[in-house]
Amino acid sequence: MEHGTSTWGGLVAEVVRAALVQTSWTGDKESMIKAHEDYARQAAAAGAKVICFQELFYGPYFCQKQDAEYYEYAESVPGPTTERFAALARELGMVMVLPMYEQEQPGVLYNTAAVVDADGTYLGKYRKNHIPQVKGFWEKFYFRPGNLGYPIFDTAVGRIGVYICYDRHFPEGWRALGLAGAKIVFNPSATSRGLSAYLWKLEQPASAVANEYFIGAINRVGIESEFGDNDFYGTSYFADPEGKFVGDVGHDHDPELIVRDLDLSLLDTVRDRWQFYRDRRPDAYGDLTKP
Repeated sequence: MEHGTSTWGGLVAEVVRAALVQTSWTGDKESMIKAHEDYARQAAAAGAKVICFQELFYGPYFCQKQDAEYYEYAESVPGPTTERFAALARELGMVMVLPMYEQEQPGVLYNTAAVVDADGTYLGKYRKNHIPQVKGFWEKFYFRPGNLGYPIFDTAVGRIGVYICYDRHFPEGWRALGLAGAKIVFNPSATSRGLSAYLWKLEQPASAVANEYFIGAINRVGIESEFGDNDFYGTSYFADPEGKFVGDVGHDHDPELIVRDLDLSLLDTVRDRWQFYRDRRPDAYGDLTKP
């Protein structure tokens, strides 16, 4: 992997090999965790230095139902799964984004992603801010809205951010991450074919252009018939800050590990070209924050 000095500050990688995982529900938490450990090892063998899993990666997308029995998938963050993958991150020298169901305390639950650095250090977490409540996505039953803002994580591959699934429809968080210096933003998701497919290849590339960073968009695959008829259509991808797909998008039915090289020097190129951050007018946007 090439290295160089970036105008964003510090000695950073110019080209980052990054990975996404899209997969189907195996039937139990432990086998899902083991499957993702295998994906991480495959990604490391392919030279990846950062990986992000899909939303609620070790479980099904149980939000198709409203049933308190699925609260049992929640755990503390950091906690046992974070610690298990922190050890693997340290072994592989890989930054990991781990989307999980978090229990802060009994009855206080969040849709969360933990971020672990390449040396196994737990860097912090992002809690999903925008929570849907529509047919097939009854998330307000399971999650409180996030209360940690839009944190940025300084990792071995540079500054990264996280935005989770339904968040992607709201431009404000994308911009907050850009203002904080994100170079790559990961958007782990669980979204179904009949609902959002017409938006999937539009929104994240457009947001990558508007905010001038790379976006890794992840969607699970398959129908989890025990829980509902949502047809998760995969097609995970990286979008660059010119709105182009980095390589091919993932398969629309099959599990897949996606590994791509992200040339971070493109970030300076597009910012010098367009100057969106120079020309924005926060003094004129006050009304946007009113209910």
